[in-house]
Amino acid sequence: MMLPFNVMKNWILLSLVITSHLLSPVSFAAKQEKPNEEFRTRLSAAIAKAGDSFEDRFDAEVWLLEQSTRLAKAAPHIPQDERFTILRLVHQEASKFSLDPLLVLALIDVESDFDHFAVSNAGARGLMQVMPFWKVELGKPDDNLFDIETNLRYGCAILSLYLEKEKNDTTKALARYNGSRGQSWYPMRVYRSMRKIWH
Repeated sequence: MMLPFNVMKNWILLSLVITSHLLSPVSFAAKQEKPNEEFRTRLSAAIAKAGDSFEDRFDAEVWLLEQSTRLAKAAPHIPQDERFTILRLVHQEASKFSLDPLLVLALIDVESDFDHFAVSNAGARGLMQVMPFWKVELGKPDDNLFDIETNLRYGCAILSLYLEKEKNDTTKALARYNGSRGQSWYPMRVYRSMRKIWH
């Protein structure tokens, strides 16, 4: 029995696409640089400290490896061991507050370019540019907002609070986070970072 022409044409096109993908020298694996011994050691250390935010060790390895490659391109000035620390703690703190870790990474990219010593003109500090008054609000005046884990915990807590206030409207919550409530330019910058770098 002969197949209709359209069905046959679709099968031929599909087989050509699959074959060209399999034979293509520019595959995903070909684009990735083979990790050296130092990279493997640091990745192993990051996985060992990953904790409960990942389903298992394999999940941690896949996520950390993929995002460290992206972070190396987005912020090449960050040392390798610091990249793993940031990524592991972003995943940990974002998961605690039911946030998408990739959204948090995009926000950090826009806020501080991954400089954990960044200080804005308004006095906001660290990776997620947290204002010092939050320390007083939380009764922890001695907290160090330049500490990566502390800064991420504050930033993720604040963003989750704004999401709750805005009934899970991420655009409105991001505008609140930036202090530009009612405007969309800041959320659009975060979404652009997510599209270009993290997805």
